[in-house]
Amino acid sequence: MAEAEAKAHHILELNRAETEIAVAELRRRAAARIINEEMTKQENIESITAKAAQQVNDDARPEDVEDDWITNFFDKSRIVSDEDMQQLWASILAGEANNPGSFARNTVNLMGDINKHDAELFRNLCGYAWDLDNEPEPLVYDTNDEIYNQNDINFVSLSDLEALGLIHFNGANDFQIIVNRDRFAFVYNGIAVPLPFKGRRLTYGKVKFTRAGSEL
Repeated sequence: MAEAEAKAHHILELNRAETEIAVAELRRRAAARIINEEMTKQENIESITAKAAQQVNDDARPEDVEDDWITNFFDKSRIVSDEDMQQLWASILAGEANNPGSFARNTVNLMGDINKHDAELFRNLCGYAWDLDNEPEPLVYDTNDEIYNQNDINFVSLSDLEALGLIHFNGANDFQIIVNRDRFAFVYNGIAVPLPFKGRRLTYGKVKFTRAGSEL
């Protein structure tokens, strides 16, 4: 009995030692993973900040950007490693520094849900955007027209962008804007195109930017 108990005790001690070694190794791997993840996130933050610095104007007011906005921005952007997506995040950061209040916190949160494919679709859609009374709006009239389809703008892609919260998409009817003057200027890429306008309502297609879409 004494010999059996001694052996049992020895086995228990071995198991305890092996467990402690296993736990220590698990902790080591967890610590290494956390360090590697935080290093990657820090590299992403610094890369985005460097890209943003190149777009900051001389009269920028970064000191006026709210601390909570900055914290939320880097919380969402620190996991972004793709160069193109980092450039988009950098543009937002620079835009906020140049004109504090340009990007709502909800817009930053929405941006965190956008992948590269979504961003490319939205960029394609923005190629059709005109300034209407100082508000950007995409002029999309027929989702089956080749002028849109050649850039992957169609019913499905517009529905996806609407689900993300970037646009309002009305497949049945056109959106309208009320104009209170005889002549109305469309502006595309900085070029104004004045057009005669006799009525009070102007239809401009089936797509309208949300607030987040307009900001982006």
